[in-house]
Amino acid sequence: MMVLPIVLIGWLYVTLLMAATETSFIAGLLTFTLYGGIPCTLMLYFAGTKVRRQRALHREMLAAEQQREEEAATSRAVRFSTTDES
Repeated sequence: MMVLPIVLIGWLYVTLLMAATETSFIAGLLTFTLYGGIPCTLMLYFAGTKVRRQRALHREMLAAEQQREEEAATSRAVRFSTTDES
């Protein structure tokens, strides 16, 4: 995973130099965006898919655990209140 940022920085540098050699500012901006910005954004998005999936699973596990704890607390409270009334 440490290689990806180095490759992306290198690629952005190359596309920046390509954009600097264009004849107009608009052509340079389009070159940098289409050859540099969009591909790098897609690479970062696809590289982070696994991490996003793991975070979502972790949040689901925490929510399920919290729900079980709340259910256990309410059942203890119900048992306590029914034994208290007897």
